[in-house]
Amino acid sequence: MAHAYEMALGMLYPLSVGAQVYYLKGMPVPSVLLEAMRQVRPTIILTVPLIIEKVYKSVCRAVDADRRLSLMRRRTPWLLDIFLGAKLRKMTGGCLKFFGIGGAKLSPEVEAFLHRIRFPYAIGYGLTETAPLVCNACVGRTRVGSIGVPAYGVEVCLDNVDPATGEGEIVARGRNVMLGYYKDPSRTAKAIRQDGWFHTGDLAAMDAKGRFYIRGRLNNVILGATGENIYPEEIEFVINSYPGVGESLVVERGRDLVGLVHMEEGAEHGSLADAAKSILEYVNKRVNKQSALARIEMLTEPFKKTATQKIRRFLYMTPSHA
Repeated sequence: MAHAYEMALGMLYPLSVGAQVYYLKGMPVPSVLLEAMRQVRPTIILTVPLIIEKVYKSVCRAVDADRRLSLMRRRTPWLLDIFLGAKLRKMTGGCLKFFGIGGAKLSPEVEAFLHRIRFPYAIGYGLTETAPLVCNACVGRTRVGSIGVPAYGVEVCLDNVDPATGEGEIVARGRNVMLGYYKDPSRTAKAIRQDGWFHTGDLAAMDAKGRFYIRGRLNNVILGATGENIYPEEIEFVINSYPGVGESLVVERGRDLVGLVHMEEGAEHGSLADAAKSILEYVNKRVNKQSALARIEMLTEPFKKTATQKIRRFLYMTPSHA
């Protein structure tokens, strides 16, 4: 409730238009969430990527375990998509019109799945400092990998654009932008220019139709040996697509890129050493040479997270915290 995403979009706005809001009593793990949706039959759900990504993985496991569904995936994937779309809509209560995802970047693999099965998902992008919405991609207007177009009443553009890549920092201006950080004028001056533009710290590109595509956090970008930008988030999406992986982080150790991995509870992976070797081979076959990992470090404890289920990346930037 202390987070702007939940306070503004999850409570204040629904109540202002006369909607009912249901809150779970525990953590929204897939089993708890799906049971609640069957009972409530919601029309609108707001969540973070981690939740739908876990649901997607459970769907993939179900397909792998069912001989008929596995055969359908190989021979008639379009038919499997129709079946899974109907199944997921039923699992969410059968009345869903809007499944909003925000708070972090959604895995492209998961979004491509939602797009194929015609699930009514929407993407929102913003920050606490912008109350919180900056860009949105509404149901039926999504494009895989895009955070959409500027929200109503918000100006958005790219600052300090690299002419070679077309990437720049997202800056926003509007009545939604905060006045400043409480009793912190120096930090406020760094974040908000005199002309009102707020620096988000997110690097993105923009297509011909004005849709934005986030590449990663400005503070997270790793400079490669030949000067190229390496976005750890993109490598993490690949790691997380490996069967049994729960979550991951890519960090720099000296000049090496290292993947920190925590497996899903109950995942069958043999020894941690064997799992690390298999994941390393899997990832390095799917990323370019500059983004190849030197090694995988397996974590036995879950990553520490924020209220919106983002991993506290700064805690794992040194070997002592890994």
